[in-house]
Amino acid sequence: MAFVLASCTSTPPAPQTPPQVATEPTAATGVVARSERLLVYLPAPGDSLRSIAGRLLGDEGRDWQIAEANAGLSRAEPGRPLVVPLQPLNPLGVHADSYQTVPVLCYHRLGTGGGKMNVSPARFAAQMEWLVRNDYRVIRLGQLADYLAGREALPPRSVVITFDDGYESTYRHAYPVLRRLGLPATLFVYTDWIGAGEALSWGQLQEMASSGLVDVQAHSKSHRNLIERTAGEADERYRQNLDLEIRGPRELLEKRLPVQVQHYAYPYGDSNDLVLDLLARQRYSLAVTVNPGGNAFFAQPLMLRRTMIFGDHDLEAFKARLQTSRRFGPVP
Repeated sequence: MAFVLASCTSTPPAPQTPPQVATEPTAATGVVARSERLLVYLPAPGDSLRSIAGRLLGDEGRDWQIAEANAGLSRAEPGRPLVVPLQPLNPLGVHADSYQTVPVLCYHRLGTGGGKMNVSPARFAAQMEWLVRNDYRVIRLGQLADYLAGREALPPRSVVITFDDGYESTYRHAYPVLRRLGLPATLFVYTDWIGAGEALSWGQLQEMASSGLVDVQAHSKSHRNLIERTAGEADERYRQNLDLEIRGPRELLEKRLPVQVQHYAYPYGDSNDLVLDLLARQRYSLAVTVNPGGNAFFAQPLMLRRTMIFGDHDLEAFKARLQTSRRFGPVP
């Protein structure tokens, strides 16, 4: 009985303090396992795939790698473990029934005038906005170099935007759209034309190159067809002229602008063995043609495919040119 009385008259335990919601990664929400290739992370409230990628991978733009490693998960959920790959899981983009391809799109002039090469500013803006809304990732052309070497995986819906020649309309109509949407692009210019007629000025090129969004690269010196010889152009003279068309724009652009010129667009899309040899000697790492289609991991770096976008392409025609994967054909 004494035991019963003592139990009834003892002081009841103090009520427990409600658990506090963690706002920073703790033992219950942070990294819980790690290897050289990946780690397991328990998200905290407020975490997103982008914030996790920025914190653990050093680049918010690598959020797609976390999504892909977790069966296409679209968002982080507190307490639900996430696999975070520290090394590319599939750098070649090869799957059981298909493989990744990266389209490189090519624009020339933007404006309201006629002509096949003339894309209206409204149509260009609609195309770029559609890419953003539909989870395409506009990447820099230079990223293809590491992808083709097997060093960097690319988002499944990667696409590259390029402009040829150096029309002033690129600055007037395309550049504001790229800035508003935060999309990178490559501008190929032939240097003899800079500052003349409808061409971009050096000041406009300087502004775009300094923005970090527009990479200014070489489209030859004079825009001559590199595989056609002029009258009386013998072998040695032809080689010297080609060297000037390839070396000249690189040297001038690097002297006048804050750029490293490593990419080349063939005038008219044409090349030959001598041109390829000179490009390699002049330390160019990528070069683009106008042969349409996407670029797979086995694409030739100096003969990349590139798809022209014309003024009469409506949005459906634009979508049809975004070849981001190809299915394997039947085995004979």
